[in-house]
Amino acid sequence: MRVEEARNYKQGDQNMLIRQTLLSFAITPLLAGMAIAENLADHITIATEGAYPPWNFTAADGTLIGYEIELTQVLCERMKVKCDLVAQEWNGIIPGLNVGKYDAIIASMGVTEERKKVVAFSKPYAKAPNGFLTAGDNILRDLPDGGDSFDLATSPKESEAAIEALKAELAGKIIGVQTGSTAATFAGQYFKGLDIREYPSFEQLGLELTSGRIDLAVANVTAFKAVIDANPEGALIFTGPTFAGGVLGLGTTNVAVRPGDGALRAAFDEAITTINKDGTNKTLTEKWFGVDISIQE
Repeated sequence: MRVEEARNYKQGDQNMLIRQTLLSFAITPLLAGMAIAENLADHITIATEGAYPPWNFTAADGTLIGYEIELTQVLCERMKVKCDLVAQEWNGIIPGLNVGKYDAIIASMGVTEERKKVVAFSKPYAKAPNGFLTAGDNILRDLPDGGDSFDLATSPKESEAAIEALKAELAGKIIGVQTGSTAATFAGQYFKGLDIREYPSFEQLGLELTSGRIDLAVANVTAFKAVIDANPEGALIFTGPTFAGGVLGLGTTNVAVRPGDGALRAAFDEAITTINKDGTNKTLTEKWFGVDISIQE
């Protein structure tokens, strides 16, 4: 999770800039007998970021592609609704939902206590922690606790010990995060005093790593595959442990809707259940991430 990773909501609709990319797809029912939530509209608009590969991103021809683009199409088919998908700058994505510019958000958004105050979430459709990426020739390629997983909420002492070990290794290094992400919140809270720099997209973080301008990127681990694949083998590698819980949320990725849209949330819940049970979501996550991060029903 952007799993969200999961990423952090920053309030301020002054950042509201709806991108020009618009993808519309006509939907035909796949499940003839599926129950649909009562009073659900037959045409909805869904926002994504369009800049967070492989979750959602924009191809050279301006088309939105990625795991969540295909996921959205399948969910709308299961819900028997027509969906328009629009690209929205991340920092304005929640304000845009709440002023009615669209009906839902499918954009690698994880559940946090702050977000729960302003939006309602569906059940999760994916689960992934946050982790670290570095250049293959960087000294940080062998960070302590490599491959281990820590939960900030359920294992605070173990997490704190792992973070202290990381801080000792990261002294004097440059850490990159995406602006507005839960990784940025995590780094700001737990790596306070270190050199942390923010960038508008994860693609830019990848470029900064390969150029040597930063030493380490922190993000949802599922964001790493696209930049790893875009570079020569071994140029970028995973390092150190992974973290979930606490400021990083539950490590899950969910659909966000307005708090009063109970029918729409219920419809998403039902559709998500079906794609997890029949393996459709497993197939999609393995296609885009190389690993199954679907939710086991």
